[in-house]
Amino acid sequence: MRRAPLRSKTITADAAKAPEARFYTLKPGDTLWKIAEAEYGHGHGGAYHLIFEANKTLLSDPGKIFPGQVLRIPPLSG
Repeated sequence: MRRAPLRSKTITADAAKAPEARFYTLKPGDTLWKIAEAEYGHGHGGAYHLIFEANKTLLSDPGKIFPGQVLRIPPLSG
């Protein structure tokens, strides 16, 4: 009986290299800009749109966020 070559190791290795998203629970006074600065580093507040896009099923407007909501924080590319 002949076995097919194992390809899952390559897929697993590639998946292991990919950064995973984190999650953040909103607190009073949070803004997507502040969260982007905290998660991605000083000077990256403008990347708030990545957080908004990753949470479009939950958010209708980047300015309408509420304490207790749990947002997905995608990795910063590049």
